[in-house]
Amino acid sequence: MKYIQLILLFVTFSIATSCNTINNKQITNSKDYNHFLNVKTNKSLETTTSEFKFWKNKLEKTPDQYPYNVKLAAASSSLFKITGNIDALKKAEQNLLIANEKTNYNSAGYLRSLARNYISQHRFKEALNLLTKATYIGENLEQTHFMLIDVYLELGNLDKVEHYLSKVKNFNNFNYLIRISKYNDHIGNLDNAIKYLEASLVFAETYKNKYLMQWNYTNLADYYGHAGRIKDSYNAYLKALALNPNDSYAKKGIAWIVYSKERNPEEALRILETVTKENAAPDYHLLKAEIADYTGNIVEKENQINKYLAKVDDGNYGVMYYKYDVLLFADDESKKEKALQIAQLEVKARPTAQSFDLLAWATYKNGNLKKALEISEKYVVGKTFEPEALLHTAHILKANGNLKQAREIKKELLGAIYELGPLVETEIHNI
Repeated sequence: MKYIQLILLFVTFSIATSCNTINNKQITNSKDYNHFLNVKTNKSLETTTSEFKFWKNKLEKTPDQYPYNVKLAAASSSLFKITGNIDALKKAEQNLLIANEKTNYNSAGYLRSLARNYISQHRFKEALNLLTKATYIGENLEQTHFMLIDVYLELGNLDKVEHYLSKVKNFNNFNYLIRISKYNDHIGNLDNAIKYLEASLVFAETYKNKYLMQWNYTNLADYYGHAGRIKDSYNAYLKALALNPNDSYAKKGIAWIVYSKERNPEEALRILETVTKENAAPDYHLLKAEIADYTGNIVEKENQINKYLAKVDDGNYGVMYYKYDVLLFADDESKKEKALQIAQLEVKARPTAQSFDLLAWATYKNGNLKKALEISEKYVVGKTFEPEALLHTAHILKANGNLKQAREIKKELLGAIYELGPLVETEIHNI
């Protein structure tokens, strides 16, 4: 029964994407985005750096003015978003800790700011503790409730998510719309997720808030991609870049379309080369490694993996890249036990279906097939429709002799090749 539920949950997604893998018409045009790849100045970075220096100077002159610590933290957080530099995020944390200590952790606003920082670091349980305290303080309670929705979604507690969504329900509120959208995406209702995010975009455009519009476009682009609306996804990424030519995430999105949909790895790498020059996030190197693998360039694949590992070796990243570590190490004979250890930590910190899928996959890769199946059946099957989790589940089912169920999932996975990437196509056919 569980497998039928899983397939029914995924069928809408697969129908949307299956036609996409058959129809390989050219969608992108380098003339649309070339000028975004050769931007000489980064206005967002210049503005934010100027703000950072301003508040740093103010704080140096009057070190007891803890509100300046909060301003400095905000500038540091923005620098992290722009550059991917983890040091900026940690500096923001340090300044927010100072402000909270100076106010004896009695300012709901400062608590929310620190919680937001911890969410960025994937320290969700710590963020929850801060938001719980902010709830008791009560200042601007609705904002706390919105953030509690974010945290409980990340922790997989849907009962709490639904509870707080009911408290802030307002379809004329941007913050409510983006969260009801995320919730619908989480439960597999992609059509509603798109509908609510498109509605929130109307508000962002009404406010003429370029940052919110940019955020909307990139998130809509992701949803459109999940739904097989690749042309719409591409156009949304272009709109985000029109607002901010240095939007690394949007460039990565276009690179994925070029690679996965159009099977043009050289062009995808050309785009990503500009991204890794302007953004230090480690996961970009894993995408470059995947594309190198697809082209058969094993030396470059290892080079990019080593660049990823060198970056995440920085202790400041903490648990932020545990998912990537598990997937990477599980395929390495010398590191598969480490993958299992990390997956166990991830489940403890973030007991979601996706985390349990990582645990099941690492368990499978370590040769404990029955245990992997037990984990998958109890915590994954029917609880997530993510293609990656379905792929892992199919492998685990096949390894345990459940060929019929594995092949049923295989049919759906064939429609998810765009999202999973070209490397898995042969892998899926062999299930």
